[in-house]
Amino acid sequence: MTSGAGEAESGGNASVAGGASVAGGASVAGGASAVGGASAGVPPTRRGVHSRLAQLPPLPAEQSGDEPREAFDSRRTLPLRVEFARQLTRRRTQLVGLFLLALPIIMALAFKIGGSGSSNRNRPALVDLATAGAGNFALFTEFASVGFLLVVIVAMFCGDTVASEASWSSLRYLLAIPIPRARLLRQKLLVALTFSFGVNLLLPGWAYLVGGVFFGWDPARSPFGGSFSHAETLQRMLIVALYAAGQALLVAALAFLLSVLTDAPLAAVGGATLLVVVSNILDSITALDPYRVGLPTHFQYSWLDALTPVISWDDMIRGCALAVIYSAVFFTLAWTSFADKDITS
Repeated sequence: MTSGAGEAESGGNASVAGGASVAGGASVAGGASAVGGASAGVPPTRRGVHSRLAQLPPLPAEQSGDEPREAFDSRRTLPLRVEFARQLTRRRTQLVGLFLLALPIIMALAFKIGGSGSSNRNRPALVDLATAGAGNFALFTEFASVGFLLVVIVAMFCGDTVASEASWSSLRYLLAIPIPRARLLRQKLLVALTFSFGVNLLLPGWAYLVGGVFFGWDPARSPFGGSFSHAETLQRMLIVALYAAGQALLVAALAFLLSVLTDAPLAAVGGATLLVVVSNILDSITALDPYRVGLPTHFQYSWLDALTPVISWDDMIRGCALAVIYSAVFFTLAWTSFADKDITS
């Protein structure tokens, strides 16, 4: 059953179902069929677009205020501020925020209690330099979180956005307001991506402050040798955070596609997370060369090239290009599949 918007226009004999209106004694069901008196040559309304509502005459001044305005304006449906408020007040958003604020503190306390440990390698790794200062602590926190924790959080924000509405049986009512389907997806995706990218910037930034309090504000040392100035430390951290956020776009796109295809939020979140896990497993099999370069997560840790004395951009550029290609495919599939989907929940 496809959701629709019922609307009767005063002063005429038109009846509207599914977001379509025809003047002159016509009735339209689902925006696809008209019986009697319909104007010749008027195209049927596409499902979920509500194009006929946009053709209604403007409201008179006594109904709209000082001046006439459009009877239906899709730009007024589901404002971003409303969707932001809805997502901010959800318990899972608040719990994620509290967890991200607590995680660097827990890690810093663990280093304080257990010490920095020792390494058997000739060259120190990020974990060995974690207590060297604020910058190194933030880099290690990013390294420890980007492979799984941030993947799950991004998948949750983007995979839960549409599927949760379906699981609450509120998706059809949103479309019956009526909110055009493309606008519904766009507004929800913008909010979900904002939270996802915000998380990828919040964690290293907050870890830098926590690391400064616990381990001092010395500039970062590179695991490849040498050290950076304070300005270079902040610059390299920004590059790392932005690249990690760009790689998260791939996870966000897949989770959003699964959110459109299923009514179960857990399936969308778990499916996107599973892709990352499987891709990492396959990427560890060197016998798959040279095909590994096409795996979604092959360049996931290429941000480590930003920590060399001279930044190497090659793999990071390849990683960004691969993420954009995969994301474009997933977003396109999400839009096209939702445009003609029967909404029954």
